[in-house]
Amino acid sequence: MESDLQILDEYRSGDRERASSAFVRKHQRFVYGVARRYIRDHDDAQDAVQEVMIRALSGLLAFQQQSSMQTWLYRITVNVCTSALRRAKVRSFFMIGNDVEQQHARDHESRSDHRVQQSDLDTFLDNVLRTLPDRQREAFCMRYIDELSYAEMSDITGTSEGALKANYHWAVKKIAEAMKSSEYRPSYLEPSSEDTHE
Repeated sequence: MESDLQILDEYRSGDRERASSAFVRKHQRFVYGVARRYIRDHDDAQDAVQEVMIRALSGLLAFQQQSSMQTWLYRITVNVCTSALRRAKVRSFFMIGNDVEQQHARDHESRSDHRVQQSDLDTFLDNVLRTLPDRQREAFCMRYIDELSYAEMSDITGTSEGALKANYHWAVKKIAEAMKSSEYRPSYLEPSSEDTHE
């Protein structure tokens, strides 16, 4: 089973356990990638992936195929991650004294471990992405990293395709500018005619 349609048919009328395993194998990497952009801690992101898969599988019989499976999963993942962040914020609100300091220490340690695992370039790009306005960062990640079409992006966000294209354009321009002025400047990022006339 390679296509979503095959998995869906198998889930509805065949071996549901086999179809569930195929569904998770096919989509868990995509879901994890989306989750990590919302949740920085690896373990918490993995927890979110598990919750997404549980919700998706429980709703698979009712899936109407009005959008792509990936678009549907993207919506579920964003909802799960947003809820997880909201719960974490509420928990942190009630922390006092040393509990807050310990939580900050754990968060710092987690971020440090993650940076050690990433290459310097990955860390640089991650930091650049975090400086972008939310809408520009979201448009860039959905278009470039998740490889969604503008129609799919519009369906997910409720934003017009024109606005999404503009946000993506500005995100790319800002990332390119950041790279040009860094040690990671690629050889292909030579000044364009547009740059020389600004």
